[in-house]
Amino acid sequence: MGTTRFIFAGAAVITMLASSAFADDMTGMVTRIDRLNGTISIQQTQKGTVGASSGNAGALQEYKAKDAAMLDAVHAGDRVSYAATETNGTGTLTKLEKQKP
Repeated sequence: MGTTRFIFAGAAVITMLASSAFADDMTGMVTRIDRLNGTISIQQTQKGTVGASSGNAGALQEYKAKDAAMLDAVHAGDRVSYAATETNGTGTLTKLEKQKP
């Protein structure tokens, strides 16, 4: 019984962390766009100033676009701000804006 509670508690913590990662607007760089399938890969930019000069990149995520037309305004290499939701392990892009240089 103790092991089951431990597993459920761990799953709850992971779920809370994953949902909070998608709560705020994020920034990143577009690495790949598949317009035929409506997907985009974004390398997330690290937030804050700690280690900002180290050159470490954030996680690479692939998202399905909520609306395929939102992919028309960006290209690989563009810096973007975006928002996404996650349903059943699949990330869905809900907002995508190209950042000004």
